[in-house]
Amino acid sequence: MASSLSSSFFTLILLLMFVSSTLSSRTYRKGERGKVDGTKEDLGGHLHEKLAEAHIHESHSSHSSTPHMDHMMMKDLAVKIFFSTNDFKLGKKMPLYFPSARDHPSHPTSHFLSREEADSIPFSSTKLSDLLQIFSISKGSPQAEAIEKTLRECETKAVEGETKFCATSLESMLDFVHNILASSSSFNAMNTKIYRYSSQVAVLQNYTIDKVPIEIWVPKQVGCHPLSYPYAVFYCHQTTNTKLYKVSLMGELSGEKVEAVAVCHMETSSWNPNHVSFKVLGIKPGDGPVCHFFPEGHLVWIPSNLIVT
Repeated sequence: MASSLSSSFFTLILLLMFVSSTLSSRTYRKGERGKVDGTKEDLGGHLHEKLAEAHIHESHSSHSSTPHMDHMMMKDLAVKIFFSTNDFKLGKKMPLYFPSARDHPSHPTSHFLSREEADSIPFSSTKLSDLLQIFSISKGSPQAEAIEKTLRECETKAVEGETKFCATSLESMLDFVHNILASSSSFNAMNTKIYRYSSQVAVLQNYTIDKVPIEIWVPKQVGCHPLSYPYAVFYCHQTTNTKLYKVSLMGELSGEKVEAVAVCHMETSSWNPNHVSFKVLGIKPGDGPVCHFFPEGHLVWIPSNLIVT
């Protein structure tokens, strides 16, 4: 499998994953730790709340007068990633918030362990006490709470139409992707790129679509989202009835350029009516597609033989 990966993959790993590991030629085996096939649960009440929460974590380097105000502000900013298909047009302005990947709590200290190392460490909420000892983390600390939250997130059943897996090593991530994209002999990773000076900070601002959005037609795709953990852990999942896009944006205040990855979920009739995206967009389940941008540092894996429209 490693021989089929393109050079762009290795570049992406160096830039976004913070480490490179030896790739394994083993294919993903059903029943390997972390993989759960979808069951009949509500699609909207779980999947994108997780994405918004990840967006909150990525923004905690911002400062406000109190922790409560900081959390409330970050929660408000976190929803500034949702939009509708009606917004997909040249010249459209949208209020958006794009924190940098370096603001994520897993950066820059977290790195992928080898599969052998990762498999030697328990990855279960039932072993939380042992894990805190291994990582020398105090019980009840914010770090301990983050570890427990990640473990329980990985142990939660998949929603309907979703196949999920928490990758604790680069090799296991690639095995899962290869298993999902089995019809393709090679695959690439897409990610949102933010062209921002190191001295600049992320701010909520209007972004203008300055080029016609490009649809990337693929039969399947796998999204992988970084989670807070002492070493790199990614929540990877494959969902159905989605469309994938590349969108070029220009910030109104900072002038920064964003080459964003966006996903539109075309069927929302079974989603929770209280889902945050409906509140943001002012729609109800089944009224239309719900779209969102991927924050920087999150990945979308696609077959190499994609079709651009």
